[in-house]
Amino acid sequence: MEASKSTCGRFAPVSLLCLLLCSSLAISQEDRPNFLIFMVDDMGYGDVGCFGNDTIRTPNIDRIAAEGAKLTHHLAAASMCTPSRAAFLTGRYPIRSGMGSNHEVRHFPFLGNTAGLPTNETTFATLFREAGYATALIGKWHLGLTCASGRLCYHPNNHGFNYYYGAPLTNTRECNQDGGSPYHESTDYRVRYIPFCWACLAGAISVILLKLLGKLRIRWLWLLSVQMLLALILAFPIVFLHQVLPLNCLLMENEMIVEQPYSLENLTPNLVNKSVKFIEDNADRPFLLFHSFLKVHTALFTTKEFEGRSQHGRYGDNVEEMDWAVGRILDVIEKKGLSEKTFVYLTSDNGGHVEEISVKDGQREGGHNGILRGGKGMGGWDGGIRMPTVLRWPKDVRPGTVVDEPTSHMDVFPTVLRLAHLKIPADRVIDGRDLMPLLTGNKTVSDHQFLVHYCGSTIHAARYRPPTGESAVWKAHYTTPRWDPGTESCQYEFLCQCEDTWRGPWVDQHDPPLLFNIAKDPSERNPITPDSEPKFAEIIATIDKGVKHHVLSVEKVENQFSPTKLMWRPWLHPWCGYSSFFSCSNTL
Repeated sequence: MEASKSTCGRFAPVSLLCLLLCSSLAISQEDRPNFLIFMVDDMGYGDVGCFGNDTIRTPNIDRIAAEGAKLTHHLAAASMCTPSRAAFLTGRYPIRSGMGSNHEVRHFPFLGNTAGLPTNETTFATLFREAGYATALIGKWHLGLTCASGRLCYHPNNHGFNYYYGAPLTNTRECNQDGGSPYHESTDYRVRYIPFCWACLAGAISVILLKLLGKLRIRWLWLLSVQMLLALILAFPIVFLHQVLPLNCLLMENEMIVEQPYSLENLTPNLVNKSVKFIEDNADRPFLLFHSFLKVHTALFTTKEFEGRSQHGRYGDNVEEMDWAVGRILDVIEKKGLSEKTFVYLTSDNGGHVEEISVKDGQREGGHNGILRGGKGMGGWDGGIRMPTVLRWPKDVRPGTVVDEPTSHMDVFPTVLRLAHLKIPADRVIDGRDLMPLLTGNKTVSDHQFLVHYCGSTIHAARYRPPTGESAVWKAHYTTPRWDPGTESCQYEFLCQCEDTWRGPWVDQHDPPLLFNIAKDPSERNPITPDSEPKFAEIIATIDKGVKHHVLSVEKVENQFSPTKLMWRPWLHPWCGYSSFFSCSNTL
């Protein structure tokens, strides 16, 4: 009996410890927050009510800001969707994962290639799924699909999302039957391809006439064969534009194609219903829902209810329908009693596309970037990378909070992981910083002393926030796009380029760099000079040092935008059916 008492006595502390551990684990499982993340496609800084727009109505986005926080200096890691989204999900500059292009194509233009977010990259969704969260992505992906083996290596299911419903590429003008194509507006098409086709036709007719006149000694079989081959080569771009590109407009549910090409008319409510169902199905367990809009990228589309509602034409109608969708999903969160334990975040992937003009009636179809200069595709100017961002976290963030300090899309990665009590990967560089100290007021100066701004794989600008807390945020432009004369856009090219190419000079280099204090001059209209700022040379030297330190931290990896990666492979392209237009529809 004494021995038994002694044994019980020895094991009592261990049992108590186990009990406490089990209890704490049970509590932490119960208290784990939910995460609802919205990302809008191509929405400009000036498109939202709480960011100064008083003619486009966004009451639901404004409500998030009023009940939570507004981030006025929140920056995308790239001014194009594919690299920006890669950085958002991984917390790392796109250059680290090979998602920074070294040529003119800076997004994945079609499916059926082998480019994608590498499988050795870790998204926050992957870590949430490993921790037992229900995870879902509804909407746009645009980070690749198939690898060379034909497997769906880059599919959202393989990057942390248990459930996926949406477009593996994006929404483009080709997805709308009367939307035209941006390629028809490009310099290559209008100025080079079409005249070249006419020249070839004239040459072919001339050769045939010479043959008929007996001036050429060549067999008709050879002559006609060469001309037929040339005609097929010249026709391929037209066929590709009109027949293949629309087949990128498909919807998948997990790995199954459910609609190709998809119908735009009811796409927004269709995607909203999927998000609503996911919340309802997982209301009793922790979840991560990433609702990634195909709006407000062209082709613009709305339900009939929103047609003609705004003062900004089709584009304004799209913003207002997008805001309605946000409100519909928030209402379900509230109805399920989850508002107090759900972290809500909304942003855009890049700035408004200022060159986006309708080929049908000349109406502007791109976003408005407010007082910010530049837009989508311009890697350095804030109009392309400064995002209208709001969030809500009732447990810690006071209603009406405003954060004016420089923050980044990449900050979401460490922020959501720490809120969920998950470890941040220690085997790689994470460029993001936890947002909570700024949101709670525990810090007043950004942890980002330097932020580097890429255009493709080239650094165009860098931002320096002095750690002393002085009222300055210095920004140096090393390279800026060469705008069309009399404009601040690249309408002639449809999108500004990152560097000079064989087709022409597209950028201006600055030595010394253009310098702005964007804390006082957010529109970047008044460059600082050595005459106006005694510390000009010191500031430039400090920024240069920060850029060099960053460059040294970047390891060389395979570039996902290499021509061999981007090359279209018909056998890898997802085909839904085998009718004359390879179309199908299995949507409910």
